[in-house]
Amino acid sequence: MGRSRSYEWEDPALSAAAVGQGTGLEFLREIAAGRLPGPPVAATLDFTLDEVEHGRAVFSLVPGEEHYNPIGSVHGGVYATLLDSAAGCAVQSTLPPGMGYTSLDLTVKFLRPITVDTGRIRSVGTVISSGRRTALAEARLLDEADRPLAHATSTCMLFPLPAR
Repeated sequence: MGRSRSYEWEDPALSAAAVGQGTGLEFLREIAAGRLPGPPVAATLDFTLDEVEHGRAVFSLVPGEEHYNPIGSVHGGVYATLLDSAAGCAVQSTLPPGMGYTSLDLTVKFLRPITVDTGRIRSVGTVISSGRRTALAEARLLDEADRPLAHATSTCMLFPLPAR
């Protein structure tokens, strides 16, 4: 009657120690290539960083029952996590060595329900504007036919990382 799922993750301190040592793009490429561990949340939800270039990041996920809310569709928090990850990593991909970021806000618009029948979904984040202290990014959640499932905007605060 019950269902179960198990997963593993690596020590997040390994990737956290590498933040800011090179550019944000270099850091994200190391994660995408598997040379640095991805964040534990990616293992928890089973999503991956598929593409990253300057000002753009793409994550994907195949929806499963483990992502469902009580009404039988993917929980809004999963949408938000994918959108926040794509928007934030798009910003991170633009950062020089020694700089970090954090999300200040995330505004999500839900457009279509997602279920196991939806198939693989992609979250595509792009930087709209970047200054010395803040950056604005957007992310689109798309199905396999590139139909929009959700949209988000995020403001990120940029800051120098402490010397290590």
